[in-house]
Amino acid sequence: MTLLARHTPQDAYRRVEIDARVGGSDPRQLVTLCYEQLIGALGSALHAAQAGDNRGKSQAITKALSALTALQIGVTGDEQVAWALRHLYEATRKALLDNVLAFDEVTIATIRGDYIDILKAMTSA
Repeated sequence: MTLLARHTPQDAYRRVEIDARVGGSDPRQLVTLCYEQLIGALGSALHAAQAGDNRGKSQAITKALSALTALQIGVTGDEQVAWALRHLYEATRKALLDNVLAFDEVTIATIRGDYIDILKAMTSA
């Protein structure tokens, strides 16, 4: 099976949409996009786990880790907010990696809910 055969047309459209959003975004919009990707991936992981789809669950966690990595790379400075974000993102990374082998829906749902709350606060400010 070739690499292209593993992707659906929906994957291609989603990729184009993400590329378009990234291309014209300022830093705040990029952070919002990363949060949306993280939240969506965690939701996909929960759905895959409930459906017994280990491959889908693994792919979703990988996507969540990618979004989290982008967020971590974007944190700059030494002020307390930057330190708090670094701590949050590192704790999230550890929790996601712990869930690779022993998936805990409650933990993933809690993390997802926390990031939904953060995103809501960011977008309403």
